[in-house]
Amino acid sequence: MPFDPSREVEPIHIGHKLAGVLIVSVVTIDPGLAASVELTVTEEDTALALKTGSVRVLATPRLLALCEEASVLAIAGKSGDGQTTVGLGVQFDHLRPTCVGSTVRAESHLDKVEGRRLFFTVSAKDDRGLVGVGKVTRVLVDTERFMEKSQ
Repeated sequence: MPFDPSREVEPIHIGHKLAGVLIVSVVTIDPGLAASVELTVTEEDTALALKTGSVRVLATPRLLALCEEASVLAIAGKSGDGQTTVGLGVQFDHLRPTCVGSTVRAESHLDKVEGRRLFFTVSAKDDRGLVGVGKVTRVLVDTERFMEKSQ
């Protein structure tokens, strides 16, 4: 669905209880936000270095991390105090190899917001064309509560 600036956007509510009182933060994150990041591929970025393969080309996990970085950058400064986003799901196709020394540009576009879930379309290109495409889903969380759950 294309971004419609006249469309009413539902605020995102993050709540937690403090001494019996429910604290609710309201954050509005609108679809249409976008960002990009670049990486010059080094030996440390290869499948061989990350132990995900035996070749000296950009590793799929590193390419995906670059796309996630662009997604985080797209919404930087849009969450409330004490909030962050965390990865929830990924669907990604790594279409062709990129050699050491090449520059890769990852782009992320926020397509949709449903409650606390943020849905991004991501892509990556090098000087020869499209390298990877996919979807990234992130969720807005209260940082303190999220970290408590990790203990």
